[in-house]
Amino acid sequence: MRHASLVIAAMLTLTGGATAQQSQKDAEKKLRQLRGEIKEVKQEKAVIDDRRDVATSELKAADQKVNSSAKQLAGTENAISAETQNLKTLEARRLQLEQGLAEQKVTLGKLVRGAYMTGSDAPLKVLLSQDRVSEGQRALVQYQILQRDRNQKIQAINNDLRELATIRAGIEQKQVALVNAQAQQKQELAVLQKDRAARDALVAQLNSQFQAKESREKALGKDAKSLEKLLANLRAAAARDAARRKAAAEAARKAAAAEAAKREKAYETRVREATKRGAPPPPKPKPVETAVATRGPIMQVGGLGWPVSGSLIEAFGGDSSGLLIAAPSGTTVRAVADGKVVFAEWMNGYGLISIVDHGNGYMSLYAHNEALLKDVGATVHKGDALSTVGNSGGANQPALYFELRRNGQPVNPTTWLQKR
Repeated sequence: MRHASLVIAAMLTLTGGATAQQSQKDAEKKLRQLRGEIKEVKQEKAVIDDRRDVATSELKAADQKVNSSAKQLAGTENAISAETQNLKTLEARRLQLEQGLAEQKVTLGKLVRGAYMTGSDAPLKVLLSQDRVSEGQRALVQYQILQRDRNQKIQAINNDLRELATIRAGIEQKQVALVNAQAQQKQELAVLQKDRAARDALVAQLNSQFQAKESREKALGKDAKSLEKLLANLRAAAARDAARRKAAAEAARKAAAAEAAKREKAYETRVREATKRGAPPPPKPKPVETAVATRGPIMQVGGLGWPVSGSLIEAFGGDSSGLLIAAPSGTTVRAVADGKVVFAEWMNGYGLISIVDHGNGYMSLYAHNEALLKDVGATVHKGDALSTVGNSGGANQPALYFELRRNGQPVNPTTWLQKR
């Protein structure tokens, strides 16, 4: 409703302080609209706040899912790293065992070659090669032990190698499973991160909307306070103007009554004098018009350039910022210059009122109309029918109240109209 504030400010500039021409009814309508909009903004803000709470909860859940998935992926990557290290350790152990196996095979090869050179009866040859039987038996036992030891070592190395191969196959299989799991977890994490980013953007958008509504609510609140203040000023101005007009009418009535009493007394004196002389009584004087608030001799105004022709019963100056021209009800009121209708509404104290903006800071006001013939926004030319004379707003007789302002300040319409 920032536009409403500008309209209010413009109307205050137009009408000027105590004689503000902004309609009280229109201001109250705008205030109702403002309050309705404030209510709507509050409701919209509440809806956005609820949506924001839901979106924030969903964002929290998305963050937690991303956290869990990232932790799981990190665990998988750590497991892959550990298994890779295990493979390296096994590989080193395998190389060590193969080296030992090679050494044992060399030693065994030497024994085999020695046995081959000795022939199939190697144990007997060993036994007979000794000088003594006891030494031969001991040499034979040592030969058997050495051969059995070499066979056992080779067997142990082969067993270790088979076990390493089994473990290696298990680790490689586990590694494949971990790598596949890693790829799937990366995909899932990417999806979760995308979802999380979308929810984060939604929360940011809702926060922005909420802040905008909050700012709007504050601005509307300020406008409402300004409008309430304007209404108070309008009511006070209307009350002062009504009191002034009532006092002026009462003073005029009393003056007219006093003048009538004076004339009646003078007439009675003339009647008595005529009776004494035996002459016919003089004609009774016409009654004094009491409906007119006189400010001096009543003069006729109008013609080319004037809004209406009639009796000027209130002139510019003193308490009046304009002219009050009496004319028969229904008389056409015409625009005094080209312009655009910027206000056409009823206002307390002024009745149906029309305001025309002529540009260059000039505006004209037509009040107490019976009917408004042009709506707000209508373009008018000099002499176009604008309204009809009436007594709306509590006027005591059909008359047009005409006011001219320049840059918000009253201008003597008589001087201005006579130049046109």
